[in-house]
Amino acid sequence: MVDSLIGGWYHMRMDSQGLQFIDQPVEVIFDIPPALEKSPPCPNGFCWMGVTFRVEEMLAQWSSFERRGRMATNMAPEHAARAAGKGSWGVGRFFFRVRVTGGRIFDLYYDRAPEDASRRKGKWVLLAERSSP
Repeated sequence: MVDSLIGGWYHMRMDSQGLQFIDQPVEVIFDIPPALEKSPPCPNGFCWMGVTFRVEEMLAQWSSFERRGRMATNMAPEHAARAAGKGSWGVGRFFFRVRVTGGRIFDLYYDRAPEDASRRKGKWVLLAERSSP
C-alpha cells in the first residue's frame, strides 16, 4: 500500500518483517546479454522509477514453476508433475535477491508468462525492498 508520493518516489511502510512490497515492472540491465532469455541469470542492474540501480551482489536465487490461474488446470497430472520441476512454455518465475550499490536490498523476478499473443516475452518485476540485516 502506497503511503505517499514524495519527490517522484513512492514511500511505503515496511511491514514487521522489514519488507516493503513494491510489485512494479522494471527494465533490467545485462552487461552481457543472457544466452537463454526465458531462463535468465541475475541482472547486473535495473531501472526503477527513473533511477538506475547497479547490482553489487546476488544474495539468493530461486525459481518457481507453479502453474497459476487457467494454466493450473490445463495439463495432465503426469505432465504437470514433470513441469513443476523444470517448467514449461510460459510458466515459471526466476527470483533474485540482490544488494545494490549503496547497500539497499531488493527482490526481483523474471516472469516467463507472455503478456498476450503480440508480446510473447516475459517481464521483469521489482517485488520488494528488504531492510538490511
